[in-house]
Amino acid sequence: MGHIIDSVRPTAESGIHGFFALLGHQPIAFILLALALGNLIGKLDVKGVSLGSTAGSLLVGVIISMVAEAVYGITYSIPGVLSSFMLLLFMYALGLKVGPQFFSGLRKGGLAFVGVGVIVWVLNWVICYFGASWVGLAPGYATGLISGSYTITAILGVGQSALSSGAYTPPAGMTVEQVGANMAAAYAISYVLSSVGIILLIRYLPRIFGRDAKADAKQAEREYSGGATHPVPGAPGALVMGFSPYDLRAFYVTHQQLIGRSLAQLAKEYPQVPILRVVRDHQVLELSDDLVLEKNDIVTVRGNVHDLILEEGELIGPEADEALARNVPLEVADIHVGSHALSGKTLQELESRGTGGVTVQALFRAGNELPLGPASVVLFGDVIRLTGPDVAIKAAAKTLGGRAILPTLKSEVLYLSLAMLVGYLVGIVSVTISGIPFSLGTSAGCILAGVGVSYFRSRNPEFGGPVHEGARSFLQDFGLNAFVVVLSANVGPKVITALGGDTLVWLALIGTLGALIPPLIAFWVGFKFFGLNSIIADGAATGGRNSTPGLNAIIEESGSSVAAVPYPVSYALTTVLALIGGYFSMILS
Repeated sequence: MGHIIDSVRPTAESGIHGFFALLGHQPIAFILLALALGNLIGKLDVKGVSLGSTAGSLLVGVIISMVAEAVYGITYSIPGVLSSFMLLLFMYALGLKVGPQFFSGLRKGGLAFVGVGVIVWVLNWVICYFGASWVGLAPGYATGLISGSYTITAILGVGQSALSSGAYTPPAGMTVEQVGANMAAAYAISYVLSSVGIILLIRYLPRIFGRDAKADAKQAEREYSGGATHPVPGAPGALVMGFSPYDLRAFYVTHQQLIGRSLAQLAKEYPQVPILRVVRDHQVLELSDDLVLEKNDIVTVRGNVHDLILEEGELIGPEADEALARNVPLEVADIHVGSHALSGKTLQELESRGTGGVTVQALFRAGNELPLGPASVVLFGDVIRLTGPDVAIKAAAKTLGGRAILPTLKSEVLYLSLAMLVGYLVGIVSVTISGIPFSLGTSAGCILAGVGVSYFRSRNPEFGGPVHEGARSFLQDFGLNAFVVVLSANVGPKVITALGGDTLVWLALIGTLGALIPPLIAFWVGFKFFGLNSIIADGAATGGRNSTPGLNAIIEESGSSVAAVPYPVSYALTTVLALIGGYFSMILS
């Protein structure tokens, strides 16, 4: 794992000291311990207020690293590449969740999202820069406050480049190193306080303004999915069995009009109620077109329960209580319509063309759900979601000219790796103008990669099929929490170096105000003036504030990922603006 302890004071490691030293030698143990304790603390509920797993993990990591430094002289230093990779996993997983909604969000409220983001950035810069100047803080503190309160570490790099390039010259009696140390101290203090504070603020902003987060989230989901009631193809949870008025029933064959008839003949005569299983002498027969029914065979059919109860018994025979006949598993599948011959036909017309035994659960065109009814027209390239027995779904897929896409637990590593690689490379592309680097950022690059994959699959579900929600959710939660734990190990020790005098108080006060006041006001503007749904306004505010943990907090609070719809828009814009602002805060110090 490499050498990750900068200093270990005693030579005899035992007891509590030995435990802290072990965490330094074994960073994996540090991460797992902080994750476990952080999740436990995050679940604690005090009068309806809880930290959540992300803030809990951050606090535990900071406390452990501070105690190790202050009491035992042990400084933890875990390679940043680990935390960066975990953050990118989180962003990609989140992008998968909200892909199609992102583009719908741009169409519905792109200008409002930009406005909310700009408000956050302007207010943060004003509070941090003029606050530091007003209380007489030395050069470097303002830039560090902006970086920490915004939780954008790259701003430190921009400020450092202003120093090293000579764009800013420290005053007499002050060295470049001292200015850099001021930036680091301000960053450490404001980062820790703002990271915890923003999570709590973003989590409870809707409640502060009297809104029900879960109810508003459900409303936003309807608004930003175009009124859709089903997840789009390729999205997590798409192929989940829903309610259906159709059911499986088994009947004895006793009526003469069925005895001696082949399955092919019966399928042509009764296409809307196909025979899905035949049991003879307690044996399941292999279905084929030339299989002929005999008296007292048991046949399994699927159709509307009302019709089966009132009519099919009279048509076929008495109902059979035969478990072997009724044990036909039902599945959900998406089928891409590939038959030009069926293009323009209604769903009702398709029932007479070999698509019986299945229920049409949803119909999608270009990734958007369409109103569903017997007269709904199906076009080439549409995606139909069906529920029914496997044999019926395969028959329907053959008729529709497509392939049934079924739920799967197969690995997503191939798509994940390629998509994240593209997103990462796009994110690192940087253009320098007047000494200021402009780039999308790897985090935004990876969330957009996830958005792109999800958006593409919504139109072409055969490319990868649906993402298993359990796997996606694990990547999202573990990726973010592991990221903040690693970060806490490295930032914790710096907090101690900034302790002392009035400086600490001012750094804590200005950093906290710079972190919390801008998104609070921006949320109010988005909610009151732009008329945004409270969850959408919250997502735009946390994107403008560049707070991924904050986004996760409102997702947990609302029980929905719809807050992530505006997040990439305001996030990408304010990332660039924050870097520009950080650079000029150093020059103007």
